[in-house]
Amino acid sequence: MIFNTPIFFWFFLIFMIFYGLVFVKQKAKVYLVIVASLVFYGAWNYAFIPLLVGSAVADYFIAQAIGNSDSQQHKKRWVTLSLVINLGILATFKYADFVLVSVADLLSVFGYHASIDTLGWVLPVGISFYTFQSLSYTIDVYRGDMKPRKGLLEFVAALSFFPQLVAGPILRARHILPQMHAISLPKWDAVKHGFLLITVGLLKKTGADLLAIPAQKAFEAHENLSTLEIWTGVLAFAGQIYGDFSGYTDMAIGIALLLGFSIPLNFRVPYFAVSPVDFWRRWHISLSSWLKDYLYISLGGNRNNHRTRNVFITMLLGGLWHGAAWTFVAWGAFHGLIITLTHYLAGLKVFAAFNSGNNKLITMVKWAATFYLILIGWVFFRATDITSAIEILSAMHSFTNDAELGRHAMAIFIMTSVWVLLVHIMDFYVIKGADKLEKKPWLFWFLIILIQSICIMVGEPSNEFIYFQF
Repeated sequence: MIFNTPIFFWFFLIFMIFYGLVFVKQKAKVYLVIVASLVFYGAWNYAFIPLLVGSAVADYFIAQAIGNSDSQQHKKRWVTLSLVINLGILATFKYADFVLVSVADLLSVFGYHASIDTLGWVLPVGISFYTFQSLSYTIDVYRGDMKPRKGLLEFVAALSFFPQLVAGPILRARHILPQMHAISLPKWDAVKHGFLLITVGLLKKTGADLLAIPAQKAFEAHENLSTLEIWTGVLAFAGQIYGDFSGYTDMAIGIALLLGFSIPLNFRVPYFAVSPVDFWRRWHISLSSWLKDYLYISLGGNRNNHRTRNVFITMLLGGLWHGAAWTFVAWGAFHGLIITLTHYLAGLKVFAAFNSGNNKLITMVKWAATFYLILIGWVFFRATDITSAIEILSAMHSFTNDAELGRHAMAIFIMTSVWVLLVHIMDFYVIKGADKLEKKPWLFWFLIILIQSICIMVGEPSNEFIYFQF
């Protein structure tokens, strides 16, 4: 079930009628959220509902066991069990075939042509999100950052909460569980902001689907394209993945607001970043903060002069989290490299001036360099394999004569660039100044209706969100 489809509209409308008018008591609302979330999830493949519920039940009781134990050794055993269950599920469904194929490829290098049968299992939608979310709860209880909360149904409802179930943001238990324990109807200001975010997200998704056309052309037919067309395609993919993913997040946050829940911001105009480190403070914030808190710090963080090693491990696994392919590993390694390089250059006296944010020229140079590196990274992320990625990178820097392309190719490049910029300006306005628009009801509702109408007429509801595959 996709947010921008008629079936979701009717699903959500029926849900809201029951949520606001029929199930008025706290416990009844929790039951309704669980049922609605499982229906929403089961619309993709109902066979994986037991896996989702099983993860929630297992981690709920593991957290209780950790909280009730006075032995550090016993606590460690319980959290290890949680790690084995969650990462085992993720590894089996997402990475087993990748490992088997990679082993076969490695053996073939040494002349052994092994016939290894893959599992061929379907990847449960949203598995990377809800396993990380569930795992963070047991780790927080183990670390003493929070006490285990009573209420199995509330935990199941929080983990399966349908607005963010299949593509995040990754919620922390200490943030969502108190809200699930005391569900309250939203205030009018929250409702208006929710409608604004839903509309903005729908507009982003519509634009992202249009950008998919030049992006697909560049990544699937790059051998016959000019440098300008390749750059247009890479830029289009940068806009596509941002509009697609942040659009889903906006809609998820907006829908949650209509239900009285607050979900943290997951993007903060990432293409305005002025360093790779800054980019990861703005892009997919719930994942980057999860990797920092539960992986990077667990590895030792900045201590013992192992920052470079820990950054690389974190980013490699962050890349692998996105998909079972060497292109994602390369993408993670590339970001590990540029983050490490950023830390190194920041410590050199010759680059001391670049640490100042007061010089606009220096800021522009830092932004341009960062955005260029981000685009390079997206090539690995989107390419079908490493060889194709290298070919595309080579074509980007071959500087062939594009004079014969005429105005058409240049117009597409300009329109793509303008759209990516406008989406970020729109996001910046929503973050900083949405309250001004929301205080003008006539203008606010006119724009909501106008934009949603345009998106419905232009959009392609059948197009799934990119991050569903992760």
